[in-house]
Amino acid sequence: MKRTTLIAALAGAAVVIAGIAVIYTDTIEPQPGSPLAVLTPAVTKTTPFWPARIHPLAGDGQDGALDGAAGANRFSDPYGVAIGPRGIVYVADGGEANRIRTIAPDGTVATLAGGSEGFTDGQGSAAAFHTPSAVALDHEGNLFVADTGNHAIRRVAPDGSVTTLAGNGSPGYLDGVGRAAQFNGPVGIAVDAAGIVYVADTYNDRIRRIARDGSVTTLAGSGVPALFDGPAMQSAFDTPSALAVSLDGTLYVADTGNHAIRRIIADGTVDTVAMPVEGERRPPLRRPTGVAVTRDGYLYIAASSGGRILQRTPEGEYRPLLDADRPAAPDGFGSDGTVQLTAPRGIAVNRDGSLVVADANAHRVLRLAPPRKGEAMPVLARPALPRRSEPMPWPVGPQNTVHEVVGVMGEVRGAYNGDARDHFHAGLDVRADVGSKVLAVFASKVTDPFANWGFNTLSEGLTVGPLSYIHMRVGRDPQGRALDPRFQILRDAKNKAERVRVPRGTRFAVGDALGTINAMAHVHLDYYQGGTVVNPLTLPFVGFTDTVPPTIQRIALYDSAGKRITAKKGQPLRVARTLGELQVVVNAYDQVNGNLARRKLGLYKLGYQLLRADGSALPGYEQPLITQVYDRLPRNPDAVKAVYAPTSGITVYGSASTQFDYALHNRMRDGEIETGAWKIDTLEPGSYTLRIYAADYSGQVAQNGRDLAFVVE
Repeated sequence: MKRTTLIAALAGAAVVIAGIAVIYTDTIEPQPGSPLAVLTPAVTKTTPFWPARIHPLAGDGQDGALDGAAGANRFSDPYGVAIGPRGIVYVADGGEANRIRTIAPDGTVATLAGGSEGFTDGQGSAAAFHTPSAVALDHEGNLFVADTGNHAIRRVAPDGSVTTLAGNGSPGYLDGVGRAAQFNGPVGIAVDAAGIVYVADTYNDRIRRIARDGSVTTLAGSGVPALFDGPAMQSAFDTPSALAVSLDGTLYVADTGNHAIRRIIADGTVDTVAMPVEGERRPPLRRPTGVAVTRDGYLYIAASSGGRILQRTPEGEYRPLLDADRPAAPDGFGSDGTVQLTAPRGIAVNRDGSLVVADANAHRVLRLAPPRKGEAMPVLARPALPRRSEPMPWPVGPQNTVHEVVGVMGEVRGAYNGDARDHFHAGLDVRADVGSKVLAVFASKVTDPFANWGFNTLSEGLTVGPLSYIHMRVGRDPQGRALDPRFQILRDAKNKAERVRVPRGTRFAVGDALGTINAMAHVHLDYYQGGTVVNPLTLPFVGFTDTVPPTIQRIALYDSAGKRITAKKGQPLRVARTLGELQVVVNAYDQVNGNLARRKLGLYKLGYQLLRADGSALPGYEQPLITQVYDRLPRNPDAVKAVYAPTSGITVYGSASTQFDYALHNRMRDGEIETGAWKIDTLEPGSYTLRIYAADYSGQVAQNGRDLAFVVE
């Protein structure tokens, strides 16, 4: 029998037989009676560190729960995935869907069980789930579900009937049989060849085992969130949220809070097999929420923060999969050449070696596969940005009264290491007094198993539904007390608060308190739609108006070496055609109604026109050439250095004053960067005017200071 490669686990949806997620090398001749006898014919083996092409499998990128044919279906919070022997993909859809769904090979989506939020056994739609997460198939076709919000493990039979395997609907920690056992928000699940179910008991920070008779025992973890290797019960995990089991019984754990992949071997010993390099600034392995293991020891990891899909070799090397259709940008500002999804959760490996990934915040299920010769690049259409007509409440009180906007999307932001252009400001800042409450804008559910971060830091925040709320004490009043029982304050041995937990599945209504403003004296909102961060000004906040046009302070031209071109006293600005390419830098800012006089906000849209001396436009410049639009942001934070000149920066990060110096010769639109230059050598000698177009989100356009007269020689 030739060597095989069997995918033994599916990122929280593990299975080792029954033709589920299988790859072969060459062909095999299974022995009579062997579990391998049920597997399908041989296909090509996965190549280490292969480039992946992203194919849409299901979902249109908008939040919802709509069954139907390919291209006409919709997901709310696709999380766990598993692949059946006939190519059917099973998906746990949390969010507002609360159901188990199937994707047929032709792309048709149907509901297998569930449809309402609750805890009810029954047939098909009569059953109810509460934020189902990972799923796993056994060799008999039973689907096991980590029913996170119900603190239970459910079983869905092939006919769609749902029963409860273990857990009673209440959070806790208790070994026992069936409903006598207790879990606390289980997110990950796996099944081995013998039908043993393994559970990532996420908020108990333990790994549990369910025998075939339903008896629940603890396999590993002390119950204290930490990172300790060693004997099973002395080891420690931090918010484990996915599992995969190999053929030899080794269990792999996506240890989300530790940014690590852990391993539990047969004798119960726990060790760490992958984690970021110490000091790595933007590591690709951050917040892993999915893991899969192959027969020959390769791991696939879904890193939720950053959106990478990583592959780890048996020798321990890991790196992100390359994007076959988006090579690394040579200027370093565009794509870094790797696959970057929005918030990948569950991951499974198909028979042909392709991956199936649930991209939760993008509301899609995707297929990643090596490109085939002659294959057309698939189109992953971006959904239209939502335009809400009804007024939205503000994130601070009173919610129906206008508040000052002190920062907008796209502004330059620095780092405390002295880099004035470290990243983009990704959202909207609303001023509020320190200690005042941050209030929910949407009625939403927490979907991320590790939804909050930065305890007691200025960057502390929480993601609820489509919004992240940042610069607050999550779930605590100014004295550090919990605002309500939904916020779980964890304490150390000296009873000192060290972190807050907000479990996946937690619900908040409009106006519910999420935290209190910290020393930053504002709340920052990041708004996610259709798999990307979009401008929060698309939300029509009550009473918000902007009738103030932007201000242009100066326009400057630089040669290719970065030297500014200046005019001699009493003479016009003269530019030699021999310079070839120029850089155009515009210093400008905006304000909105109600801003303090000192406030400076970034712009929404910029561009320019070229006019003759008589004011007529040159061909192609009858309308402004728009070079930058801050509707979406690039995934690469270094792209900020392409659209902002080195003289940019804000006072918070050490600049003497806030300066937005836009490099208009470089383009940014729809989140994509294109570097370039203004080619002065294409102009005939003569007098011209460079007219800057600078607009805010409300459509106000700068009129004063917009023209720069110059002479081409």
